[in-house]
Amino acid sequence: MARTLGEDEAKKAKEAIMLHVRKVVPYALMVAVASGLFMFTQIFGEIKEEGLSRFQIMLGIKAILGLWLGARGINQKFFGINPWVFKSHLFPLLLVIIMIFLSQFMYL
Repeated sequence: MARTLGEDEAKKAKEAIMLHVRKVVPYALMVAVASGLFMFTQIFGEIKEEGLSRFQIMLGIKAILGLWLGARGINQKFFGINPWVFKSHLFPLLLVIIMIFLSQFMYL
């Protein structure tokens, strides 16, 4: 944007976009967490005597990471509570990337 717009115009355009993103993304994440919880109950399966399978372990890790992200989003959006420990957006982004990689490794 900075190439085609001036600095001031680019800042205004970015802020206008972010106003809409801030309204939509938290609700979309909450829907994703709720649907993930439902899918977890349907997909996890039975625990055998040998213990958890590799798939179940990775699914459990993904569920914990997703629940943390969901709790963080709900606290921020509805209660105005700031994140507990990690206040930057880098950590949640890393969690999402880890969850994507776990998804890829689950079916190997």
